[in-house]
Amino acid sequence: MTSTVAGSAFDALRLDAVPDEKTLRQTYELPNESAVRKQMTELTEETRRLVACASLVFVASVDTAGNLDVSPRGGPAGFVGVLDSRTVAIPDATGNKRLDTLANVIATGRAGLLFVIPGRTTTLRINGRACVSTRPDLLSQLTAVGKPPASALVVGIEEVYPHCPKSLLRGAAWKPDQWLPADAQPTSAQVTLAQLRMPELTIADIEQREADMLKYRYE
Repeated sequence: MTSTVAGSAFDALRLDAVPDEKTLRQTYELPNESAVRKQMTELTEETRRLVACASLVFVASVDTAGNLDVSPRGGPAGFVGVLDSRTVAIPDATGNKRLDTLANVIATGRAGLLFVIPGRTTTLRINGRACVSTRPDLLSQLTAVGKPPASALVVGIEEVYPHCPKSLLRGAAWKPDQWLPADAQPTSAQVTLAQLRMPELTIADIEQREADMLKYRYE
Protein backbone atom coordinates (compact mmCIF):
# COMPACT_ATOMS: atom_id res chain seq x y z
CA MET A 1 0.00 0.00 0.00
CA THR A 2 1.27 3.44 -0.92
CA SER A 3 0.88 6.18 1.69
CA THR A 4 -1.28 9.11 0.57
CA VAL A 5 0.08 11.51 3.17
CA ALA A 6 3.54 12.38 4.39
CA GLY A 7 4.95 9.69 6.66
CA SER A 8 4.47 5.95 6.90
CA ALA A 9 1.57 3.76 5.77
CA PHE A 10 0.42 3.81 9.38
CA ASP A 11 -0.05 7.57 9.25
CA ALA A 12 -2.42 7.15 6.32
CA LEU A 13 -4.33 4.17 7.70
CA ARG A 14 -5.00 5.64 11.11
CA LEU A 15 -6.97 8.51 9.56
CA ASP A 16 -10.01 6.27 9.12
CA ALA A 17 -9.18 3.58 11.67
CA VAL A 18 -11.89 1.92 13.77
CA PRO A 19 -12.70 4.58 16.39
CA ASP A 20 -13.99 2.48 19.29
CA GLU A 21 -14.83 -1.02 20.52
CA LYS A 22 -18.55 -0.61 19.77
CA THR A 23 -17.78 0.01 16.11
CA LEU A 24 -15.33 -2.89 16.02
CA ARG A 25 -17.89 -5.27 17.52
CA GLN A 26 -20.23 -4.55 14.60
CA THR A 27 -17.71 -6.30 12.34
CA TYR A 28 -17.70 -9.56 14.33
CA GLU A 29 -20.16 -12.03 15.79
CA LEU A 30 -20.27 -12.35 19.57
CA PRO A 31 -17.87 -14.92 21.06
CA ASN A 32 -19.36 -18.29 21.96
CA GLU A 33 -19.95 -19.13 25.60
CA SER A 34 -16.96 -21.45 25.95
CA ALA A 35 -14.58 -18.76 24.70
CA VAL A 36 -15.71 -16.60 27.62
CA ARG A 37 -16.10 -19.25 30.32
CA LYS A 38 -12.65 -20.78 29.95
CA GLN A 39 -10.97 -17.63 31.26
CA MET A 40 -9.96 -18.25 34.88
CA THR A 41 -8.07 -16.46 37.64
CA GLU A 42 -5.88 -19.38 38.74
CA LEU A 43 -4.19 -22.48 37.39
CA THR A 44 -6.02 -25.80 37.22
CA GLU A 45 -4.16 -29.10 37.35
CA GLU A 46 -4.32 -29.23 33.55
CA THR A 47 -2.92 -25.73 32.99
CA ARG A 48 -0.18 -26.46 35.54
CA ARG A 49 0.78 -29.38 33.31
CA LEU A 50 0.89 -27.07 30.28
CA VAL A 51 3.30 -24.74 32.10
CA ALA A 52 5.42 -27.77 33.07
CA CYS A 53 5.60 -28.88 29.42
CA ALA A 54 6.47 -25.45 27.99
CA SER A 55 10.07 -24.76 26.98
CA LEU A 56 9.30 -21.34 25.54
CA VAL A 57 7.40 -18.36 26.94
CA PHE A 58 6.93 -14.90 25.46
CA VAL A 59 6.82 -12.08 28.01
CA ALA A 60 4.94 -8.85 27.26
CA SER A 61 5.60 -5.73 29.32
CA VAL A 62 5.14 -1.97 29.13
CA ASP A 63 6.90 1.03 30.63
CA THR A 64 5.28 4.06 32.25
CA ALA A 65 5.23 5.92 28.91
CA GLY A 66 3.26 3.11 27.24
CA ASN A 67 6.18 1.72 25.22
CA LEU A 68 5.60 -2.01 24.71
CA ASP A 69 8.02 -4.92 24.63
CA VAL A 70 7.67 -8.65 23.93
CA SER A 71 10.66 -10.88 24.62
CA PRO A 72 11.15 -14.67 24.47
CA ARG A 73 12.38 -16.79 27.37
CA GLY A 74 13.44 -20.40 26.92
CA GLY A 75 14.76 -23.38 28.82
CA PRO A 76 14.15 -27.07 29.42
CA ALA A 77 10.50 -28.07 29.75
CA GLY A 78 9.38 -27.01 33.22
CA PHE A 79 11.95 -24.22 33.56
CA VAL A 80 9.14 -21.88 34.70
CA GLY A 81 8.35 -22.54 38.35
CA VAL A 82 4.76 -22.81 39.59
CA LEU A 83 4.87 -21.49 43.16
CA ASP A 84 1.12 -21.94 43.75
CA SER A 85 -2.10 -21.83 41.74
CA ARG A 86 -1.83 -18.05 41.34
CA THR A 87 1.93 -17.48 41.06
CA VAL A 88 4.59 -18.44 38.52
CA ALA A 89 8.27 -17.51 38.42
CA ILE A 90 10.48 -17.28 35.32
CA PRO A 91 14.25 -17.51 35.86
CA ASP A 92 16.17 -14.81 34.00
CA ALA A 93 18.93 -16.48 32.00
CA THR A 94 21.67 -14.08 30.95
CA GLY A 95 20.85 -12.48 27.60
CA ASN A 96 21.77 -9.13 26.06
CA LYS A 97 21.77 -7.45 29.50
CA ARG A 98 19.53 -4.59 28.30
CA LEU A 99 17.01 -5.62 31.00
CA ASP A 100 14.11 -4.11 29.01
CA THR A 101 11.49 -6.51 30.36
CA LEU A 102 12.68 -6.43 33.96
CA ALA A 103 12.92 -2.63 33.99
CA ASN A 104 9.38 -2.39 32.59
CA VAL A 105 8.04 -4.74 35.25
CA ILE A 106 9.73 -2.78 38.02
CA ALA A 107 8.22 0.42 36.62
CA THR A 108 4.63 -0.76 36.12
CA GLY A 109 4.21 -4.03 38.02
CA ARG A 110 2.47 -5.78 35.10
CA ALA A 111 3.32 -8.57 32.64
CA GLY A 112 1.66 -10.90 30.16
CA LEU A 113 2.90 -14.41 29.31
CA LEU A 114 2.30 -16.75 26.38
CA PHE A 115 3.50 -20.32 26.91
CA VAL A 116 4.42 -22.41 23.86
CA ILE A 117 5.11 -26.16 23.71
CA PRO A 118 7.18 -27.21 20.68
CA GLY A 119 5.34 -29.74 18.55
CA ARG A 120 1.99 -28.97 20.16
CA THR A 121 -0.69 -26.50 19.10
CA THR A 122 -2.11 -25.42 22.46
CA THR A 123 -0.79 -22.15 23.92
CA LEU A 124 -1.51 -20.70 27.35
CA ARG A 125 -1.92 -17.01 28.17
CA ILE A 126 -1.30 -15.68 31.67
CA ASN A 127 -1.67 -12.00 32.60
CA GLY A 128 -1.29 -10.32 35.95
CA ARG A 129 0.69 -8.37 38.48
CA ALA A 130 4.45 -8.81 38.31
CA CYS A 131 7.65 -8.11 40.19
CA VAL A 132 11.35 -8.92 39.96
CA SER A 133 12.85 -10.96 42.81
CA THR A 134 16.44 -11.73 43.83
CA ARG A 135 15.50 -13.68 46.98
CA PRO A 136 17.97 -16.59 47.33
CA ASP A 137 15.30 -18.98 48.61
CA LEU A 138 13.28 -18.43 45.43
CA LEU A 139 16.21 -18.49 43.00
CA SER A 140 17.44 -21.77 44.48
CA GLN A 141 14.20 -23.37 43.26
CA LEU A 142 14.74 -22.21 39.67
CA THR A 143 17.81 -24.14 38.56
CA ALA A 144 16.60 -25.74 35.31
CA VAL A 145 19.69 -24.45 33.48
CA GLY A 146 22.05 -25.84 36.13
CA LYS A 147 22.41 -22.95 38.54
CA PRO A 148 20.27 -20.26 40.19
CA PRO A 149 19.51 -17.23 37.98
CA ALA A 150 20.51 -13.66 38.86
CA SER A 151 16.83 -12.77 39.25
CA ALA A 152 13.36 -14.08 38.54
CA LEU A 153 10.26 -12.54 37.05
CA VAL A 154 7.34 -13.38 39.36
CA VAL A 155 3.79 -13.09 38.02
CA GLY A 156 0.74 -12.98 40.27
CA ILE A 157 -1.97 -14.49 38.09
CA GLU A 158 -5.11 -12.52 37.32
CA GLU A 159 -6.04 -14.24 34.05
CA VAL A 160 -5.39 -17.74 32.70
CA TYR A 161 -6.61 -18.44 29.19
CA PRO A 162 -5.81 -21.48 26.99
CA HIS A 163 -5.88 -20.48 23.32
CA CYS A 164 -7.32 -22.73 20.64
CA PRO A 165 -4.82 -24.29 18.17
CA LYS A 166 -5.91 -22.30 15.11
CA SER A 167 -3.03 -19.83 14.88
CA LEU A 168 -0.28 -22.45 15.07
CA LEU A 169 -2.17 -24.67 12.63
CA ARG A 170 -2.63 -21.82 10.17
CA GLY A 171 1.03 -20.92 10.46
CA ALA A 172 2.15 -24.56 10.02
CA ALA A 173 4.47 -23.90 12.96
CA TRP A 174 5.38 -27.56 13.49
CA LYS A 175 5.21 -28.76 9.86
CA PRO A 176 8.74 -28.68 8.40
CA ASP A 177 7.47 -29.60 4.94
CA GLN A 178 5.67 -26.23 4.83
CA TRP A 179 8.53 -24.11 6.17
CA LEU A 180 10.38 -21.71 3.89
CA PRO A 181 13.89 -22.81 2.84
CA ALA A 182 16.68 -21.50 5.04
CA ASP A 183 18.02 -19.23 2.30
CA ALA A 184 14.64 -17.48 1.92
CA GLN A 185 15.44 -15.27 4.89
CA PRO A 186 18.52 -13.29 5.99
CA THR A 187 20.63 -14.99 8.62
CA SER A 188 20.72 -13.75 12.19
CA ALA A 189 24.21 -12.34 11.58
CA GLN A 190 23.06 -10.46 8.48
CA VAL A 191 20.16 -8.90 10.35
CA THR A 192 22.37 -7.90 13.28
CA LEU A 193 25.03 -6.39 11.04
CA ALA A 194 22.44 -4.24 9.25
CA GLN A 195 20.98 -3.11 12.57
CA LEU A 196 24.35 -2.15 14.05
CA ARG A 197 25.34 0.10 11.10
CA MET A 198 29.04 -0.26 11.98
CA PRO A 199 31.10 -0.44 8.74
CA GLU A 200 34.16 -1.81 10.53
CA LEU A 201 32.31 -5.05 11.38
CA THR A 202 31.92 -8.00 9.02
CA ILE A 203 29.51 -10.92 8.83
CA ALA A 204 32.34 -13.12 10.14
CA ASP A 205 32.68 -10.89 13.21
CA ILE A 206 28.97 -11.18 14.02
CA GLU A 207 28.92 -14.93 13.38
CA GLN A 208 31.81 -15.37 15.81
CA ARG A 209 30.02 -13.28 18.44
CA GLU A 210 26.90 -15.39 18.03
CA ALA A 211 28.90 -18.61 18.30
CA ASP A 212 30.56 -17.41 21.50
CA MET A 213 27.22 -16.27 22.94
CA LEU A 214 25.63 -19.67 22.30
CA LYS A 215 28.65 -21.50 23.67
CA TYR A 216 28.42 -19.63 26.96
CA ARG A 217 24.64 -19.12 26.95
CA TYR A 218 24.11 -20.10 30.60
CA GLU A 219 26.79 -17.85 32.05
